[in-house]
Amino acid sequence: MTLSRNTAKESVALDVEGVAVKVAAIHRQGAVAPIVFLHGFGSTKEDYADIALIKAFASRPFLAYDAPGCGETECSDLSKISIPFLVETAKAMLAHAAIDRFHLVGHSMGGLTALLLANELGDRVLSFTDIEGNIAPEDCFLSRQIADFPAAEPQAFFNEFIERNWHSPQYSSPLYAASLRHKVRAEAVSGIFTSMVHLSGYGALMDKFLALRCPRMFMYGEQNNHLSYLPQLEESGVELAEISHCAHFPMYSNPVEMWQRIERFLIGAETTQ
Repeated sequence: MTLSRNTAKESVALDVEGVAVKVAAIHRQGAVAPIVFLHGFGSTKEDYADIALIKAFASRPFLAYDAPGCGETECSDLSKISIPFLVETAKAMLAHAAIDRFHLVGHSMGGLTALLLANELGDRVLSFTDIEGNIAPEDCFLSRQIADFPAAEPQAFFNEFIERNWHSPQYSSPLYAASLRHKVRAEAVSGIFTSMVHLSGYGALMDKFLALRCPRMFMYGEQNNHLSYLPQLEESGVELAEISHCAHFPMYSNPVEMWQRIERFLIGAETTQ
């Protein structure tokens, strides 16, 4: 049997806060509310490309793109990249794609970006799947390395960061580390990580997450079920999705279960709306 991805690729020229950006995106059109995907640090839009092959999402439009500093997206000034910059990029991409109301899925860096985006856009976000996005200081186990292991040059820090992650005991860490040089520009790392640490400590992220009016699901790997705030999320009406045989990267360790939980959550979210 031959499968068709039915996915369009596009390069979108944008001006984001005075910085020229050429965003590499994939998308599919459709009649129902789309899903907008924001990838994590060290990942790309391809984390979500297999949605086009999943029967449950056959009629679901979607948008995924490489964040500035990552993947195939070009950015004229890498030093300007931060989480707030990524939020502005997301808003520009939504405007370009003429997307009004949508379901939102964000992983890690993309989860933090998505949280700030959802907080700003309010009822335009129909549901939010947060895949280990930062909502507390303890989530900075990757980004805090910018302070814990300082280096004189961006490439030196990045090389050491890759090596540390390769040796991590968490699922999929070597796979993640092996592709980092191909997916991230070293000069973009400091601005991203520094803003992630700052927002996690001082951005009232938990308050923002719990204040969202849309259905919310927090997805995490079983190796991270020690996160201290999980009981608080559950008590506040957030659906929890623990993914088996997984740590921080369900799209690498257990994509089948990841997609099943997203499917189930979206069905429930749309049923209640």
